[in-house]
Amino acid sequence: MTGVRIAVVGGGIAGVSAAYHLVEAHPDPEVFLLEAEPVLAHHTTGRSAAILLENLTTRPNLILTRASVDFLRDPPTDLVDAPLLSPRTVMHISSEAQSDQMDELLAEGSLLPSPSVELTVDEAMDYFPPLRRELVHRAVLEPECADIDVGALHQAYVRGFRRGGGRITTSARVDAARPDGNGWSLETTDGDVCADIVVNAAGAWGDVVAARAGVEPIGLQPYRRTAFMVNGPGCDATGWSFTADVGQNWYVKHDGEQMLCSLGDETPSKPCDAKPVELDVALAIERINEATTLGIRSVNSAWAGLRTFTPDRSLAIGPDSDQPTFVWCVGQGGCGIYTSRGAGVLLADLALGGEPSATFGGADVSGLLPGRFRSSE
Repeated sequence: MTGVRIAVVGGGIAGVSAAYHLVEAHPDPEVFLLEAEPVLAHHTTGRSAAILLENLTTRPNLILTRASVDFLRDPPTDLVDAPLLSPRTVMHISSEAQSDQMDELLAEGSLLPSPSVELTVDEAMDYFPPLRRELVHRAVLEPECADIDVGALHQAYVRGFRRGGGRITTSARVDAARPDGNGWSLETTDGDVCADIVVNAAGAWGDVVAARAGVEPIGLQPYRRTAFMVNGPGCDATGWSFTADVGQNWYVKHDGEQMLCSLGDETPSKPCDAKPVELDVALAIERINEATTLGIRSVNSAWAGLRTFTPDRSLAIGPDSDQPTFVWCVGQGGCGIYTSRGAGVLLADLALGGEPSATFGGADVSGLLPGRFRSSE
């Protein structure tokens, strides 16, 4: 593998995790990362309020979550300066009309190492006192969740990548990529680059990068989500759960002296620098005020990000079945932060034609391979 050059396109959590694990698994190839923006993690990663929550994703994605949890809980000490996780319970509440959704949630949660637990209404009120008691029909608790320090996790991968000899170039948007013998010639805004393998970790722009390389897109769809901060309840909120409507119609969690709120919206979008939408903020405030006694009247700050999904909402990781030197690492959706270690390891396992390593315990990863979106397979 001496002399192999691998270009990773995208500097969000997917790209830096892929890059880090490539230099960890394959120290001989030269690995370099190209980021279109002047800084890394400018878009979705830098705007994520991530929580380690295993019970809201697909079965294939759970393989990646389980391969990531130990790293998040006990990261290499030479890559981090403080813990990546802060304990946080997550509670879902429902009306009587949403009872079937709660049954489904409990069934999925029964398969987790720390199973979901149904609470009484009294218990639910203890976990989030601002709830309007008369509106809570059922409640389910995810007991072993945690807030993730996204910035520290992203920086850990960057630190490890650079220590492994990796190079990062910013303001280097890939405008075209052409097969060149056994490799690729990439036209970027920072000049031409040659690579033997291209790793597409471009997030919402994943299909755009593929099209520029002459590779068939896989049908990625970005969705906008708006979030905002409001004043806190004016009391000690330590121990309160991240609380969400089971239908994902709103959620709220305390964040220091403020509360982070969202409509939980998924509005289809083109790849872009997403901006918050006032109507989404207003509707979230209306729903949260209906369900709680928080009495939100004003917003301190607001932002938006894109959560990008494949057609079946599981990640796509591995070589393209038609162009094996073009490797996908896309479709992270709402779980890209807490699956990042597993995604990076699997990418490194497969990028140079290998098989999934012992990290995955023999799990069937076919539901994560990009070839599932090719009609010929």
